[in-house]
Amino acid sequence: MKVELALPPSKRDLRLDLFRGLANWLMFLGHVSISVLAWFSFRNYGFSDGADLFVFISGYTSALVFGRRMLEGGFVFGTTRLLRRVWQIYAVHILLFVIYLASVHFLSTRFNAPDLIDRFNVAPLLNAPVETITQGLLLRYKPLNLDVLPLYVVLMGAFPPVLWLMLRHPNWGMLGSVALYLAARQFDWNLPSYPSGVWYFNPFAWQLLFVLGAWLALGGANTLHFLVRSRTVLVFGLAYLLFAAVMTLSGLIPELQKLFPRVLFETFNPNDKTNLAPYRFLHLAVLIILGARFIPIDAAGLQAAIWKPLVKCGQQSLEVFAVGIYLSFIGFFVLQMTSSGIIAQLVVGTGGISIMTAVAYYRSWSKRVEKHAYGHANQPAVQKPHAPASEPVQPGHKIVVGTA
Repeated sequence: MKVELALPPSKRDLRLDLFRGLANWLMFLGHVSISVLAWFSFRNYGFSDGADLFVFISGYTSALVFGRRMLEGGFVFGTTRLLRRVWQIYAVHILLFVIYLASVHFLSTRFNAPDLIDRFNVAPLLNAPVETITQGLLLRYKPLNLDVLPLYVVLMGAFPPVLWLMLRHPNWGMLGSVALYLAARQFDWNLPSYPSGVWYFNPFAWQLLFVLGAWLALGGANTLHFLVRSRTVLVFGLAYLLFAAVMTLSGLIPELQKLFPRVLFETFNPNDKTNLAPYRFLHLAVLIILGARFIPIDAAGLQAAIWKPLVKCGQQSLEVFAVGIYLSFIGFFVLQMTSSGIIAQLVVGTGGISIMTAVAYYRSWSKRVEKHAYGHANQPAVQKPHAPASEPVQPGHKIVVGTA
């Protein structure tokens, strides 16, 4: 049975880093929740937004990285590597959770801004602090904007058996994901939240984007490559993106609503983000197809210096995302306490993106230094040549698992 990864081991797809970095930037701007900055985010121009792109790319990269681990070291080894990553994501979420809650409470009290408590869903902490912290550790309680990392934890935690199946029967894994998505929407499956309600990002529905990314990384991209070349798909895709933009803008601009029948407008407004509406999924799928068509993996422009900050933020995505979520709250607070004018908003937006970029470069430098230091510390004084157990996988070769 042949498992053909989308990239050879020596090749890195800069498009993934570029667009994941862009998703982080735009999610930060959207989470500040001030009108001018929000217009720089995806959400005002189509059905999907930065969260959809973030989850999709996370599934793609997870399959590439941990698929190789599982093929090279077996299921148990690959699972331990995956669970180690789950622990890292969970630890980052808990650290962010504690700092976020403490900051909201402190600034609300210090500057007499009680509305922050309700706006950022911190009231349960004041009413039942021990229970609230416990529910937060269980990922059931989430303050405003802290929904993505818990989703990421759940999707990655459930990924080992899914990845094992997809390495052998990728199409069956993809069909199972579609079936779960349809069942979740049909029967209203979701996880409970504290103190009431359900998860804002329904993991039974959002897993579809994560698994789609994994499926494409494990050979699905070759299966659907004809869509990238199709002129019919190109025309349909551009028309659908235009329709999505107009329909989304009509929810923000009352004058546009008059151009459409009420039933059509209400089909797409409000946008069903919790359960990942089919039109939302299709919107991201079109963006992926058109992106692959117009930005091939070897596009020379990807190496341009102007994109390096975005690429760096995508490469250090977890840290940048967490910092961006926290800065979105700080940015909102600063604008509320000072001025919400256009200049102030642009300064806050630029400042936040600059800090996120600085964090990305620092983490990249730190990891490089640590790797260099530990590499020299662990290097034996005398290295004797030895015969490799097997030939290394050369770029472009297929990785083979199982039996023919």
